[in-house]
Amino acid sequence: IETLFNNLPRKGALALRDRALFMVLYNTGARAQEIANLRLVDVDLNGPLRVRLHGKGDKWRSCPLWPETAELLKTLTSGKDGNQSAMLFTSRQRKPLTRFGIYKIVKRHTVGLRSHAPDKSGGVSPHVFRHSTAVGLLEQGVDVNVIRAWLGHVSLETTYRYAEITLRGKMAA
Repeated sequence: IETLFNNLPRKGALALRDRALFMVLYNTGARAQEIANLRLVDVDLNGPLRVRLHGKGDKWRSCPLWPETAELLKTLTSGKDGNQSAMLFTSRQRKPLTRFGIYKIVKRHTVGLRSHAPDKSGGVSPHVFRHSTAVGLLEQGVDVNVIRAWLGHVSLETTYRYAEITLRGKMAA
C-alpha cells in the first residue's frame, strides 16, 4: 500500500481522482461497487468525517474518514457544481465510474507492484484494499465486531477469516 501511494502520479488530469479513489478504497475497505455508487451527498467532509456506503443486501453503513482522505475529497469535489446527487468518482468523460472502471484503474496503477510482492501471482485488485483494511484494523487491535460493521459483513465468520490470516502471519514470523 505504501509503495503504491509513493508511486502514484501527483500531476495530470486524473491524478487527484485516482489518489482519492485509492485512499477511499483503503480507508473504508469498501467494495468496488460501493465506491462506484458514491455520490457527493454520501460524504461528510465538515462534521464528523465519514462516508455512507450502500452495500450488499441494500444495507447502508457509515465509515469514518481519515483527515488525509477528507482533504483529498474536499479538493476533488471543490470543482463540482454543488449537485449533491452527482457521482463522486467520474471518468475522463465525466461519466460515473463503474466497478469495472475502478478495477482497470487499480490494475493500471499496480501492474509494477507485482515485482515487489513476495507472491508475484494474482496482482492487485480493488478487493485487495478490502483485505488490507481488515488486516490493518486487526493488527491495530480493533475489535472484530467493529471490523465486521466497518466492512459490512453480515456474518462474524466472514470477518474471522481475516483474523486467521493475521494469526498465521504472526506465527510464521
